[in-house]
Amino acid sequence: MPKLRPDPPAVESAPARPEIPNKLFFKIGEVSRITGVEPYILRYWESEFSALRPRKNKSGQRVYVRSDVDLILRIKHMLYHERYTIAGAKKRLAERSDAKQRVATKSKENRDATLKKIREGLQEILALLDGSGQRLG
Repeated sequence: MPKLRPDPPAVESAPARPEIPNKLFFKIGEVSRITGVEPYILRYWESEFSALRPRKNKSGQRVYVRSDVDLILRIKHMLYHERYTIAGAKKRLAERSDAKQRVATKSKENRDATLKKIREGLQEILALLDGSGQRLG
């Protein structure tokens, strides 16, 4: 009888990203259920990650928005699956934030340059029309 090879060890993969309900606001208990992170850990992460700052309603309860839930899932993945330390996760989030800022700045520069060209073109058209004896408005 041929010798059977044992199966290779299973590689631990990250669990599927949970479905986030289509709501505007979430209370801390809802966020805890969605993300699988205990409320006391969420409150601790607020003290560690400056980007995680849920608003509070009139009664003082934390009110999270969808982007907060996405950020919590990202932090959870970095800490629990990629095995980052808190400091490492902070650094990585800051790097992503810096990269997004650079892209936004570049986009703004491109938009400003395009608007400048349009403005110059309109001024040329205005000068042509004004010089030809046509009156505007």
